[in-house]
Amino acid sequence: MTKITLPKIKALKQEGRKIVALTVYDYPSARLLDDAGIDLLLVGDSLGNVVQGKTTTLSVTLDEIIYHAEMVVRGVQQSFVVVDIPFPFCQLGAAEAVRAAARIIKETLADAVKFEGGENRASTIAALVDAGIPVLGHCGLRPQEIRQTGGYFVQRESAREQLLRDITAVEKAGAFAVVLECLETALAKEATNLLKIPTIGIGAGPFCDGQVLVFHDFLGYKPEQNRNPKYVRQYADLRLTIFAAARNYAEDVRQSIFPGKEHSF
Repeated sequence: MTKITLPKIKALKQEGRKIVALTVYDYPSARLLDDAGIDLLLVGDSLGNVVQGKTTTLSVTLDEIIYHAEMVVRGVQQSFVVVDIPFPFCQLGAAEAVRAAARIIKETLADAVKFEGGENRASTIAALVDAGIPVLGHCGLRPQEIRQTGGYFVQRESAREQLLRDITAVEKAGAFAVVLECLETALAKEATNLLKIPTIGIGAGPFCDGQVLVFHDFLGYKPEQNRNPKYVRQYADLRLTIFAAARNYAEDVRQSIFPGKEHSF
């Protein structure tokens, strides 16, 4: 297997090949996704929602993201691994962001970090890049700002001017690509055509240079049968598979079917 590097990720836009990305939070899942040929694996602060069962990403700590990212990196041979900088380090200025990102890269050996913010935080992105830390930007809906926005909303035409300023600033600051979250299709297409760096969409339509989904969403790996966001295509239903397996196991144990001779020493 050939390791996917930063120049390769950047070149995919010019080659016209879509970047395939998924979030991931542990070693066995990383091994499987890496073997499946996923280009980019994101250790997202979405672990607060899908792993820890919390309603926002805000409480995920730097130590927690490092803990999960270190496991993921050990499971990877070819995928490009990006790790979220958790709240509030993107918001505290360049020194704190660089300190947090340096810990992530040093302690996990990941390939890059992801940074939420646009025009107002471009100088911090530039400081990270200047420190030798590759940065994946994140514009549009920014979950770390949920307390200000009051909810998770699609970014529409009214947000166009600010979005275009944000992504342009992120590109100029040195980010190698940018995630566009929850944008109207036409706006995401305009943003993608404007930039020389790749765009990776989540809920941003078909015209981005790549797509990312949350691991637990695309596999249906959830304890409740919650309705997925509109932008999610579910490729499996692990909830039912795991539930049925657990029920069958419990029944076999209670009826002394398992363990049998073939499982005993």
